[in-house]
Amino acid sequence: QVQLVESGGGLVQPGGSLRLSCAASGFTFSSYYMIWVRQAPGKGPEWVSGITASGNTVYADSVKGRFTISRDTARNTLYLEMNSLKPEDTALYYCARVPMGRGREFDYRGQGTQVTVSS
Repeated sequence: QVQLVESGGGLVQPGGSLRLSCAASGFTFSSYYMIWVRQAPGKGPEWVSGITASGNTVYADSVKGRFTISRDTARNTLYLEMNSLKPEDTALYYCARVPMGRGREFDYRGQGTQVTVSS
């Protein structure tokens, strides 16, 4: 059974940092393209970042230079390091698994972890 469980969200002041984690189980984590997606209140989902099985990374323009995605295949865990956070980064963040050849179309996602950036 595929499971993705996020953690690490919380309330942080503008300019602060957080590290999100996504613990994966029930599938061969090292073989999949993994992504982070966020959804702000009243808005649709926004793709944030992705990392291939070989470790290549891509970012949305809105987070480039501030966020870093990484994966630890020994721990079956995906990370998102977020620095210089802005109020507009406030959202529910979730990780998702993308089958090969599906672009950014995921088949499984976690429940998400809330990130709130506010003074």
